[in-house]
Amino acid sequence: MSGDAVMSEARRWIGTPYVHQASLCGAGADCLGLLRGVWRGLYGGEPGVVPTYTPDWSEPQGDEVLWRGLAALMGGKHVDDEKSGDVILFRMRDRGVAKHLGIQTRIGAEARFIHAYSGHAVVETALSAPWQRRIVARFAFPDIQEG
Repeated sequence: MSGDAVMSEARRWIGTPYVHQASLCGAGADCLGLLRGVWRGLYGGEPGVVPTYTPDWSEPQGDEVLWRGLAALMGGKHVDDEKSGDVILFRMRDRGVAKHLGIQTRIGAEARFIHAYSGHAVVETALSAPWQRRIVARFAFPDIQEG
């Protein structure tokens, strides 16, 4: 999938209020809801059944639910192989589960990403050094197979 198409769809969501488990552009989304909405915009349907989840993402159990789900749907990449349009997964605390994600919109010295940020909204943010240190995985949207 073209990085430009991914970024264009993600930018439509900027300003959408943060709402846990929501995925409706302009009304509410969390970080997974943003990804689901971008997926729907690109492919026309949900990426799959999304089970109910809590804000801690099974952190007490140490279960990498979000990471496994992304790996099953998308092409995993080396974390240093950054491209605009990539989905980036973050570990917010040392030894915590990876439970936040965003879509990279710019690479290099002025790297940026779009994400739904608790207490804020869907925003485009600088991918600063503190954010970069938290990246644990990177994924690419799959190409649409025609035929």
